[in-house]
Amino acid sequence: MQLTLSTISEPNRFNIIELLKQGPRSVSELVELLNIGQPQVSRHLRILNEAGLVKVRKNAQQRIYSLEARPFQELDEWLDSFSRLWEERLDNFEDYMSDLKGKES
Repeated sequence: MQLTLSTISEPNRFNIIELLKQGPRSVSELVELLNIGQPQVSRHLRILNEAGLVKVRKNAQQRIYSLEARPFQELDEWLDSFSRLWEERLDNFEDYMSDLKGKES
């Protein structure tokens, strides 16, 4: 989890993830869309691949990258646990406010 968050916190890697959400892309497409050099894009893709966030397949001379769903599902589940926690706290606060209003009446 920590690796996932620290990996995608870098702005260029975050932008690559955003582009790959739309579908698989080649390195050259990413270079063009990000307007950064091919070595930088390749380095970021290598880091994302090592973190298990993207997968790569060869298509002749091209490398096509796509997102790996599992780490993002795990991140979503982790974030969802906070959503449930805050919903519970807000429900408790609502109950508390109702009790206070009842005591004031």
